[in-house]
Amino acid sequence: MNVRRLIPAAALAGAVALGATALTSCSGAGAAGGEDGKLGVTASFYPLQFVAEQIGKEHVKVDGLTKPGVEPHDLEITPKQTAQLGEADVVLYLKNLQPAVDKAVAQSGVKNIVDAATLTELEAHGASDHDHAAEEAHAEGEGHDHSQGEGGTDPHVWLDPVKYAEIVKGVGAALEKADPGHAADYKKNTDELVGKLAALDTEFKDGLKNTASRTFITTHSAFGYLAERYGLDQEGISGVDPESEPSPARMKDLQAVAKKDNVTTVFFETLASDKTAKTLATDTGLKTDVLDPLEGITDTSQGADYFEVMRSNLKNLQKALGAK
Repeated sequence: MNVRRLIPAAALAGAVALGATALTSCSGAGAAGGEDGKLGVTASFYPLQFVAEQIGKEHVKVDGLTKPGVEPHDLEITPKQTAQLGEADVVLYLKNLQPAVDKAVAQSGVKNIVDAATLTELEAHGASDHDHAAEEAHAEGEGHDHSQGEGGTDPHVWLDPVKYAEIVKGVGAALEKADPGHAADYKKNTDELVGKLAALDTEFKDGLKNTASRTFITTHSAFGYLAERYGLDQEGISGVDPESEPSPARMKDLQAVAKKDNVTTVFFETLASDKTAKTLATDTGLKTDVLDPLEGITDTSQGADYFEVMRSNLKNLQKALGAK
């Protein structure tokens, strides 16, 4: 069963912030946009960069703060990037995912700042859907692990195509306001991207409808929204950084879960070490495979963009869960 704690209404007041932000119209010829009159957009990491590129197309110049291959949670910002950030026409970020970015954005003085966390509802997900005590501890902020944002909410909303589509709509609206001259194009591209995400959602729904197991084990507890959307149970290797060894007690728990829930596979990700997954797999006689949290695209990613990697994730989940 998926336990979740919704954020209190007060926190959701932020959701109206986008509407209230004075998204002033500007020529888009700021330094970040270059001399070609393009709207200069700075995105904190890949999922937001992808949205800006897909919606803005030829009208925007998008810079990403997190370079390919860098674990976004660990990002440190250079003085040069801080200066660049201040010159952007629009800044897109997800508050509480990258503390260094939050600080730089607060100091940037940019008028058009969009916090993706206000565009959809964030929830708390424990490392284990079966472990309610861990869920409570996470929500209280104890045993902080790097897959959780502040206040115990899980920032990995882009892994749920439905929630990602809500972010897409908000970013589209922000670009329309920031660059009204191209609003019709932004609207058309937004609708197109939302349509593609709806199709992806259907593929996941259909592809995971009928499986031998509903439980998957992963080194990075990033898949809570995805698990919840498609009725799966995520078992994360709890309260640890993806780089560190799991505790013997957790290993024992996971071995029991694997046995009880017909788990065949331990998933690791492309941007972090696979040591933990391999240790667990060896001890439990399970296979390993990749489940990509899509925090960045590199040469080792199983696909060239968000949609390709999500489809690889779906294929790997179907295989691991024994889709019929």
